[in-house]
Amino acid sequence: MSAPKPFLKVRQTVSEIGRAEPQRKVIRGLGLRGLGTSVTVANTPSFRGMVKKVWHLLEVQEVDSK
Repeated sequence: MSAPKPFLKVRQTVSEIGRAEPQRKVIRGLGLRGLGTSVTVANTPSFRGMVKKVWHLLEVQEVDSK
């Protein structure tokens, strides 16, 4: 089994309009600024938890480097 990759590339695929305020705050906390934007974050339990809360709004890939 291979080791987990050190970064996650997160892309927002669905608008946050009409979503609950906690979900909107998680999207902003990840650094996403709107539909179609993407960020690269560390693959840590805290970021994984944030992604898990709004997985239905995102597209996530594990990557090796920023």
